[in-house]
Amino acid sequence: MDKAKRPKILIGVTGATGMLFLSGFLECLKDIDVTVHGICSDSGADVLKMELGIGYQQLPVFSKWFDVRDVGASPASGSADYKSMVVLPCTMGSLAAIASGLTINLIHRAADVMLKERRTLVLAVRETPLNRTHLQNMLTVHDAGAVICPPMPSFYLKPKSLEEAARTYAWRLADQLGIEIKERKRWENG
Repeated sequence: MDKAKRPKILIGVTGATGMLFLSGFLECLKDIDVTVHGICSDSGADVLKMELGIGYQQLPVFSKWFDVRDVGASPASGSADYKSMVVLPCTMGSLAAIASGLTINLIHRAADVMLKERRTLVLAVRETPLNRTHLQNMLTVHDAGAVICPPMPSFYLKPKSLEEAARTYAWRLADQLGIEIKERKRWENG
């Protein structure tokens, strides 16, 4: 596909635990004809380093990174042609900012743009247990058009490692974005 016509996906990385799910999702995107841009928060970079031992610039498939403080970058505009955005993992603080319409940083502003433009926004919220405020914020962003997709792997396919379990979540996430993953396994009962 012509590079200019490939769908563009924006990925926001915030400071919640669960970077294994991010790496699993990126692994699935390696052979897909999409353009992937990213924004990583400072705490996202810290957790990524702690959990995977790498910096965000070392993550595969990203063709461009934006500074989280640059609220004037292209993802801050409705004229940017991103098909979808995923915040993976999504902290409860980022969820709260998005639910309240606060554009504290570029991740929050880009998510706000996705909602106002009625484009796909998926939030991989990561916290447990959930309190009432978390639940209300999830309902608020759901009602605004976002998809809440916590990083919960499936086990009916009998994954043999944490990486395989993370891949089952990556497949579900890709489904939400309308991305077909060739090796994706589906439930077949009968």
